[in-house]
Amino acid sequence: MALSRRQLIAAGLLDVERAERLLGSREFEGADPERLVKGLALAADPDQALMGLLRIAEREPRVVELADDVMAHHPLFRLLGASEALGDFLARHPEHLGLLALTRELEFIAADAEHLRSELLVAVGADPAADTPVASLVGTDGAAALRVAYRAALVDLATRDVCAADPTAAVGWVAVELADLAAAAVEGALAIARAEVAAAHPGLDLDAVRLAVIGMGKCGARELNYISDVDVIYVHSTREGTDEATEAAASTLAAQLIKATTKAVSSPGVEPALWELDANLRPEGKDGALSRTLESHVSYWKRWAHDWEFQALLKARTIAGDRALGEAYEAEAAPFIWSSSQRPGFVESVQHMRQRVTDNIPAAEVDRQIKLGPGGLRDVEFTVQLLQLVHGRIDDTLHVRGTLPALKALSKSAYISREDAKDFGRDYRQLRLLEHRIQLKHMRRTHLMPTAGAQLRVLARGVVEVGAKDLTSADDVLKLWQGTKRRVRGLHQKLFFRPLLSTAARLGDDEVRLSPEAAQARLAALGYADPRQAMAHIEALTAGVSRSATLQRQLLPVLLGWMAEGVDADAALLGFRRLSESLGTTHWFLAMLRDSPAGAERLCRILGTSRMATDLLEVSPEATAWLGDDAELVPRSVKKLWNEISSKLDRHASDPEAGMRLVRLLRRREQLRIALADGADLLGAEGVGHALADVDRATILGALRVAEQQEYAENGELTRLLVVAMGRQGGREIGYGSDADVLYVHRPLAGAPEEEAAAQALRLAQAVGALLQRPLTPAVQAERRLQLDADLRPEGRQGALVRTLDSYREYYERWAATWERQALLRARPLAGDDSLAEAFVEAIDPVRYERGLSEAQTMEIRRMKARVEGERLPRGADPKRHLKLGPGGLSDVEWVAQTLQLRHAAEVPALRVTGTLDALRAATDAGLLAPEAARALEDAWLLATDARSAVVACTGRASDSLPTNRQELRAVAQWTGYGKDRAAALEEDWMRTARHARAAFEAFFYPDAS
Repeated sequence: MALSRRQLIAAGLLDVERAERLLGSREFEGADPERLVKGLALAADPDQALMGLLRIAEREPRVVELADDVMAHHPLFRLLGASEALGDFLARHPEHLGLLALTRELEFIAADAEHLRSELLVAVGADPAADTPVASLVGTDGAAALRVAYRAALVDLATRDVCAADPTAAVGWVAVELADLAAAAVEGALAIARAEVAAAHPGLDLDAVRLAVIGMGKCGARELNYISDVDVIYVHSTREGTDEATEAAASTLAAQLIKATTKAVSSPGVEPALWELDANLRPEGKDGALSRTLESHVSYWKRWAHDWEFQALLKARTIAGDRALGEAYEAEAAPFIWSSSQRPGFVESVQHMRQRVTDNIPAAEVDRQIKLGPGGLRDVEFTVQLLQLVHGRIDDTLHVRGTLPALKALSKSAYISREDAKDFGRDYRQLRLLEHRIQLKHMRRTHLMPTAGAQLRVLARGVVEVGAKDLTSADDVLKLWQGTKRRVRGLHQKLFFRPLLSTAARLGDDEVRLSPEAAQARLAALGYADPRQAMAHIEALTAGVSRSATLQRQLLPVLLGWMAEGVDADAALLGFRRLSESLGTTHWFLAMLRDSPAGAERLCRILGTSRMATDLLEVSPEATAWLGDDAELVPRSVKKLWNEISSKLDRHASDPEAGMRLVRLLRRREQLRIALADGADLLGAEGVGHALADVDRATILGALRVAEQQEYAENGELTRLLVVAMGRQGGREIGYGSDADVLYVHRPLAGAPEEEAAAQALRLAQAVGALLQRPLTPAVQAERRLQLDADLRPEGRQGALVRTLDSYREYYERWAATWERQALLRARPLAGDDSLAEAFVEAIDPVRYERGLSEAQTMEIRRMKARVEGERLPRGADPKRHLKLGPGGLSDVEWVAQTLQLRHAAEVPALRVTGTLDALRAATDAGLLAPEAARALEDAWLLATDARSAVVACTGRASDSLPTNRQELRAVAQWTGYGKDRAAALEEDWMRTARHARAAFEAFFYPDAS
């Protein structure tokens, strides 16, 4: 009966023309085409199944009868549609077709390991009951017999796998049987090797040489793939009473046994090799001896083994050879494995190794890697292994090899939550199933997700139970995989970098709690310097049955990891305890901890990195609420700040000191807001400077208003005062705790006596400074008081603190030195009378912008710069680390910008700005500065400014140099976005950036230098 194309398409056949041609082959004469197509529809790849069926029929016509009975023998179609390679094996060896005629259970049940061992030993003519089985088949005959028997068993295994009702649930047992089958193959190969080596050395007693094969990796853990290298380590010894000749040749004989074993499974042959038997995990790797005595292994572990080798030994299991020797090896290795987490830097080395694995994936493969890529199998395996190694030192229940059994043990002991274990296990099985189906097709070692639509569709049909319709398209399987990857990556990051402490996230009070000893071990693994004290803090936070204690118990496992991501985890935990004791019963704090992981994470990291922010949070704990809402971390504008200050002062008009206290409290509050936004990476260096400058401006506005109210109430209003910002405050480029350089300008009211007006202006200026500096009752705790510095006024400290506008105008017109013109480039009215501000700007603009620079003035600037570099650098300071005055530092960048302004602002209006970067950018746009030079200067300015602010934020102390203390430098690296472990990169970047900036500075400043 002819079939329509629609029927063929409905069955899943893609190449319809070829299918029609193949179904018409003489090999299928007498078969019912309709029943064949029904059978093909059960296959993941019907086209492949049809071709495989034809190839087998060419060798063994009986297969057509088997295929014709669809409902009874659907395993044939499932296998041929899943594996072209195993179909080819059956075409070569049709005598094993009977395996496909067996009735298959819907539930996958793994074959007994001893049964598999016996089958493969019998295949090579060895006695499975013998202490040291020796094969009667050797050479190519022995290897071929072993490989055929292995593949026959593999056909049986794969058939049960692809016919399982729930292939995802079955995948763990499939991996167990694959590992047991590989172990049986190694045992059979070793039996061949014994016969061959004994024949080559008739004068030696080979039976006296004991050799154990230790399975490593997935084989050792009984979680092997369909096709993978089988990682092994060998250990040998001799029996008591061994003759001297055999004793002396033991190492040589062991090596020959190993080589013959490897040849039996891995060398080319009529029946293809099984897989690579890989001994590269042995001590010293490829450079080490193939086999060692047990004593030699132990000696190596004591003296030379690396951290990764103990992680690898976690999977060690005797798979072949002398069982007693293998068990002795396992027993000797165990103490080294379970104490390895105490080695210095062990946890970090494991974490870095996982990152290196990812980094070494070719860029074109990263997104396709099921095994090694982000969200892949390695994420699960490394996470589970690290948790085992960290906690297994004190918990024997974790002494298991396989990933899935280990997950079960970790969950049972509450090292991870039941939900996380369930999700991790499900996703691990899903990834393994995808990997198995991809490898099964050609029996090739691959871990890459296919990209072709047809291949993805086959994969989709292969990972569901027989006849399932819920996952059959390429898009479906991609969505499944992407979702699995996202979940795995999230859990990996949560658990791998943040091992839990007493209970896993989201567990309640009724869950089993960990012992204090286990908790302290975890804290030490996370990086807490004083686990005992940390445990005391945790017990204080989690004691009792209150809602606060309940939430703390649920959240602390994650919070502790986030605290450890800062530089000082102990300080972070102490700060967190103080905050919790202040706020633990408030609804919003509990809600933020529970519902805003981003806010909680930010809080923990900032507490572990910033001494300044921690001090401020302790006196303003309510500010922690901002961390859960980015909108709350946006710096307030001057207008908003001034409106709030005005309102506060209006309400306290009768009590100026109380009003001023509120102004200073507002300044402290806003500095904390800026620090938290900075720590949350929401502000760059420019943004921090602008925001801090705006807060200080609003504060000075408030202080001036209070001073005016007090002065005018007592003496009447005789003059108007203007506070003018200079220096970095004028450029809105300040850092945390910066002083404010200012000038004071006044203009007497009409009819006011000049001397009395001047005296009032002086009192006002002094009062503004005093209001910002003097102690208050109650004190403003953790305040960094604002110091006003008027040293840039005419005649410096020897000159009058306050001058009239006319006095400034006359001075600058007649006497202004080049350095004073340079200082005026940053002058910006800050607080006071608006009309006076406009008049002052009109007075100074011609001085700073319109006079240009003569050659003599240019030389004077160069001399001043040289004097600054020679005289102002602090004694003992390393110039290369000095961010302000060192080569390529802020001073170099600012002097270039200011020289350009003095020289060209008359003809380039865009240069009439107070900010350094604004001036550089305007000069570049005008063609006055090469883009490369501008870029070098701007990079240096941004990095220096960022690092300078970070020093204060992290240490609580102002400094213009990169710290030499490594802990402080790590904190600065963390705050500036490098990460605490990349402090050296920060140093290197600064040195390089400063060197480039200095070169640009010298090329501009000294153009005639050779």
